[in-house]
Amino acid sequence: MKLLVGSAGHRSSTDETRDPVANGEDETVVDEQQGNILTHIISQLRPGADLSRVTLPTFILEPRSMLERITNFMAHPETLLPMPTIDDPIERFVSVVKFYLSGWHIRPPGVKKPLNPILGETFTCYWEYPDKTHGFYISEQTSHHPPKSSYFFMAPEHNIRIDGTLKPRSKFLGNSAASMMEGLAVMRFLNRNERYFITQPNMYARGILFGKMKYELGDHSFVRCPELGLEADIEFKTKGYFGGTYNAIGGFIKDSKSGKQLFELSGLWSNEMFIKDLSTAHKTLLFSVTAQAPTYPFARPINEQEERESQRLWKKVTDAIKKKDQDTATDEKTRIEDMQREEAARRADEGVDWRPRLFRAVQPGKLDGEGEEALDWVINAKIDAKTPEEQTKQILAIAPILPGQAPDRRFSIPEHKPSKAAAHSPDLIDVGDVPLKVGGGKGDAPQGMGKLRRMDSETEDFDEFVDAES
Repeated sequence: MKLLVGSAGHRSSTDETRDPVANGEDETVVDEQQGNILTHIISQLRPGADLSRVTLPTFILEPRSMLERITNFMAHPETLLPMPTIDDPIERFVSVVKFYLSGWHIRPPGVKKPLNPILGETFTCYWEYPDKTHGFYISEQTSHHPPKSSYFFMAPEHNIRIDGTLKPRSKFLGNSAASMMEGLAVMRFLNRNERYFITQPNMYARGILFGKMKYELGDHSFVRCPELGLEADIEFKTKGYFGGTYNAIGGFIKDSKSGKQLFELSGLWSNEMFIKDLSTAHKTLLFSVTAQAPTYPFARPINEQEERESQRLWKKVTDAIKKKDQDTATDEKTRIEDMQREEAARRADEGVDWRPRLFRAVQPGKLDGEGEEALDWVINAKIDAKTPEEQTKQILAIAPILPGQAPDRRFSIPEHKPSKAAAHSPDLIDVGDVPLKVGGGKGDAPQGMGKLRRMDSETEDFDEFVDAES
């Protein structure tokens, strides 16, 4: 399938603000007025307090939503795409660790927090790779309190699929604020029948009361493949008061069953990282952030996006942040947050439950693999076609991704009053038989959906429906 769509889309919303090499800074110096605002907010908190319900000033916000920031994870295709082709299982696992470590250097200058997505907010985008293949990303805010950002990525020609849910939990720690990055990503190599379970380090903003604000990653994260019996324990090291350095990592790759350490990891996640084979003591460069610039995705033009898509939803806020117009940014951000509160109050008054439009609850052992419970939500569609071309059609039938695609509201899930059956297990829509014309650089919208198969969540049988338009 040939998709010539790059010229019709536009790059991700903050390209000009997040070149880590050019900016080279992860510190923020606040002026007196900004410092007074922060001090006023923080003076009302106690150490350990939950910051998720605290309204933060816009001058410490990054001009994009968390749903878009997650795409940093896929921004180095030179480490991502070759992984499933590596035949040696240990080398393949090492390549996954390299891919995992390659995206942490991508950040805006200074100490910035992404915008908190509102409930039901969505963001989609796509990558065009040098070999003319594509990667597709779909995300939705599936919970607001506690916040949960669920996402799906697939590169059909490369046999890579990623499902994830990020659950950031903010804490006030005195002179620091922390985002505890809970949640899980499950990366699959479809040609290998392998799963890689991946967690994230926590994020810290130091010096929020006095001194310069400094961004750090900290604590342990893990990459684990049960099919290979290998795991990596990676420590993102925070700088101590009397020693150490910023942005350091350390860790080991080991055999899960025996516990034998195979490789040692070291270096700086913001610069160069190294791997040492413990059987030979040979140390080599694993990844350098200067070797390859990140590849940012394309998104549909703002005028084609729906009101709840991230870039359109937050456009007035992000424009004002980039212009350093904090009054307008604050007013527009408050307007969106008030709208969300009013929607929640109306649902409560009417006894109406809310359900994600693009994702469904995980059902371990029935529809989903064991050990994937921490995902909470996965994409609400079956991507099971035999060829990359047909898989692409299935993905594009879920939500608009390409320029020119129009949303198909026949698959929108409305607010509903909870029932026993619905609470027990949501239904799953299979878009495997949906024909979709794509090509000519315009990402054509579906021309009639043909047959629709719907899985009964109790019996797992499929019923077929025929669209009256086809």
